[in-house]
Amino acid sequence: MATTRKNVYALGGDWADPILWYAKAVAAMKAEALNAPTSWRFYGAIHGFDKGLWTQLGYLSAGDTLPTQAQQDEFWQQCQHGTWYFLPWHRGYLLAFEANIRAQIVKLGGPADWALPYWNYFNAGENALPPAFASPNWPGGVGNNPLYVPQRYGPANNGSVFVPPASVNLKAMNDSKFTGVANGGSKGFGGADTGFSHSASTFGGLENQPHNMVHTMVGGQQGQLPGLMSDPDTAGLDPIFWLHHANIDRLWEVWNENPTTHVDPTDPNWLNGPGTVGGGNFVMPMPDGTSWTYKPSQMTSLTALGYTYDDLSPQATGRTHAQRLNMLGFKMPAAALAAGVPPMAAPHNVELVGASPSGVSLGGDSTQVSVAMDKTTRQKISASLTPSAGEAQPDKVFLNLENIRGTSDANAYDVYVGVPEGAKPLDHPELLAGSFSLFGIRKASKPDGEHGGQGLTVTIEITEIVDQLHLGKRLDVEALHVWVVAADGADKGAKVTVGRISIYRQGK
Repeated sequence: MATTRKNVYALGGDWADPILWYAKAVAAMKAEALNAPTSWRFYGAIHGFDKGLWTQLGYLSAGDTLPTQAQQDEFWQQCQHGTWYFLPWHRGYLLAFEANIRAQIVKLGGPADWALPYWNYFNAGENALPPAFASPNWPGGVGNNPLYVPQRYGPANNGSVFVPPASVNLKAMNDSKFTGVANGGSKGFGGADTGFSHSASTFGGLENQPHNMVHTMVGGQQGQLPGLMSDPDTAGLDPIFWLHHANIDRLWEVWNENPTTHVDPTDPNWLNGPGTVGGGNFVMPMPDGTSWTYKPSQMTSLTALGYTYDDLSPQATGRTHAQRLNMLGFKMPAAALAAGVPPMAAPHNVELVGASPSGVSLGGDSTQVSVAMDKTTRQKISASLTPSAGEAQPDKVFLNLENIRGTSDANAYDVYVGVPEGAKPLDHPELLAGSFSLFGIRKASKPDGEHGGQGLTVTIEITEIVDQLHLGKRLDVEALHVWVVAADGADKGAKVTVGRISIYRQGK
């Protein structure tokens, strides 16, 4: 039976039937014991589990019986982050969760074609937390709304939960390739080639923005404790998690609606999953008591999976490739400009342009760093941006914040590039390169963790700013000023360090 996932704001009211049934089914799952494979907390632990953190937040008590070690090994702490498996693993996770919710709804006398709604925080007037999730009261009672959790603090950590439009973007939808590179250039729409990765350090475009940022903006923190959505080990316990991920899943399908340049990987290592390269398989507990094992190759067709979305229209993504070429002065045929000029195949020639001389500590409101640039490499960028008789293949340029370490996943930062000497970054919104959150940093910073405590590495494309500097004849400098500005609500006393800030060119 094919189903359609719909926008939560278009269901017909705050407590329209699909949301009310969702709440009733969540309540039923929450009533099950932790060690029941279809229980609410068991499903949350599939995404991540930390015994101490769960206990502090009140989701684990001395009276709980944990699943057997074999069950924990098979199902728990599977989520794929910082990997090209991020999107297909989460699609399967959503499908299995949706099947469990639907089974509960049918038991309660509800519709067998129920589908998980999505929250599209990019729509005008829809960036606030959907009202059904915002109050402890609901049509079924007072003070016991299954969709409400107190551990949601919002971007200012004051309990007002919304996604600030300026903090999220859809630039990833412009990525022409699913798979990127791991060495300083574009990470691609879906991430760099990895094995099984529960908490790797480098994110694909869509995972970095808007995925990670929405987690941080919704969860926030209170004191030293994160909101549920702010930490991968607790995010799956928040009912809004599933609507957020349904939107991320929808954006993957929107990206795939342009098959001319947007194609999922054909590499067998991606199609067959990490089990074929020495990693774990993707497996979920189903409502009938069976285990479902799946591969990324089974996650690429919504038609085959039996569902779709009510809105797959293209998303606004800013400047197109054709507009960039025109702005730089490349004389493109009118027909090519009218057709949109598909971007060139992303070259994998990545070269370091410059780097900060040492590590950086992100303390206080903002931190300024001067990134020295190699003259010869900088001139290669300028040459590629200058129209000539040759083929139009201007470089793309990327800023990397490498090996970011810290203890709080709830912080977020804005990054400005090329701010003039003596000027304030907030006075130059045109030089805002992007924003990033520290979602996942706590685990990534643990020396005994999966990746030895190397922290997170965030890659932000700064091509548009470099184009501006080039056209304004301000790129011929020995160093670029980079400002990292703490977002509203960030813990400005948090000990966050960056191993290095670097700039790379990617081109011919």
